[in-house]
Amino acid sequence: MLAAFVSTPSADDPLSVLEVGERPAPEARDGWVTVDVKAASLNHHDLFSLRGVGLPQERMPMTLGCDAAGTDPDGNEVIVHAVVPGTPGWSGDETLDPKRTLLSELHQGTLAEQVLVPARNVLPKPADLSFAEAACLPTAWLTAYRMLFVKAGLQPGQTVLVQGASGGVATALIALGRVAGYRMWVTGRSEEKRAAALALGADQAFETGARLPGRVDAVMETVGKATWSHSVKSLKPGGVIVTSGATTGFDPSAELNRVFFTQLRVIGSTMGTRTELEQLVQLCATTGLRPQIDVELPLAQARDGFERMLEGRTNGKIVFTV
Repeated sequence: MLAAFVSTPSADDPLSVLEVGERPAPEARDGWVTVDVKAASLNHHDLFSLRGVGLPQERMPMTLGCDAAGTDPDGNEVIVHAVVPGTPGWSGDETLDPKRTLLSELHQGTLAEQVLVPARNVLPKPADLSFAEAACLPTAWLTAYRMLFVKAGLQPGQTVLVQGASGGVATALIALGRVAGYRMWVTGRSEEKRAAALALGADQAFETGARLPGRVDAVMETVGKATWSHSVKSLKPGGVIVTSGATTGFDPSAELNRVFFTQLRVIGSTMGTRTELEQLVQLCATTGLRPQIDVELPLAQARDGFERMLEGRTNGKIVFTV
C-alpha cells in the first residue's frame, strides 16, 4: 500500500529521509480494527519523527501520521483517535498513562491507505463532516479543545492570547475560542498571517513580540523558545499559560521571578481523551464549526505538504487525501 514513512532519522535535514512509496498492508489483530483511510492530516509531530525525536531508529521503518478519517470494515465512516494506552487494563484519562503512545510512535501511523488501530480508537464520523475536515480533529483540534476547555479554566468574555497565528493548533484555538465567547488575540510573523487570523475570527492580531494594549487572562503557547518570555510578560497577575508544544525549541527562559511574583499558573496539556474527541466532534456537528484547511494534497504528493509545514507556509491544516 502507498504510505509516507521514515526508515532512518535526520536531525538536520528531515525532508531528506521522508519516503513516499509502498509499505506492507496491516495484518488483522484481535481487538484492533483496520481503517481504510480517506484523509489524514499533517502535524509538527511528523517532522519531529523524521528528525528522530520520540522515534528511535529501532522502531523504523515507521509510517508517519497521527490523524485519520475513513471507513471501517463494515463501511461505517469513522474518525481515528491517536492516543493508544500502553498499560494493560488502563482506565481513565489515557493521556496520563505513562506508557501511552501516539500512532506513528510505537504503532504504524495514518499517512497510508490503511491503518490498524485499537477498536476503542474509532468513533463515528458525522455525515455532514467531510473526511478532510474530520481528519483535522484528532490531534491539532483536540489539543486546542483540551487547552481551552479542560485546562485553562476561562470564562466567556476573558481575553486569550494565541502565540503564532497560522498553524493547525493556533487556527483551531481561534475558531474554538470565538465560538466559546472569549476575546481572541493572536500574534503572527507576517501581515498575511495576521490578516488570515482576523478573517478566521480573531479580535486583534499583533506582530510577534509586540507590546499589547493590555494584559491577558490566558496565553495558549505552542511555539516555545521564541515566544515564551513574551507570553509570561503578557499575562495579568494570576493568569495562566497553557502549553502543549514548543515548535521553536524546548529551552526558553523560565522567567521564574515573574511567575512567582505575579502568581502565574503554567499548565501542561497533551492531546486529549477519546471522550473529549467525542465532545469536539459533537461541538462541530451542532454549531457548524469546521477546521480551517490550508491545502488538500494527494498522499502521493506528501513531500509538498511536508515542505510547506517546514517552511512555515501554512494557514490551517495540511490534509492528504487517499
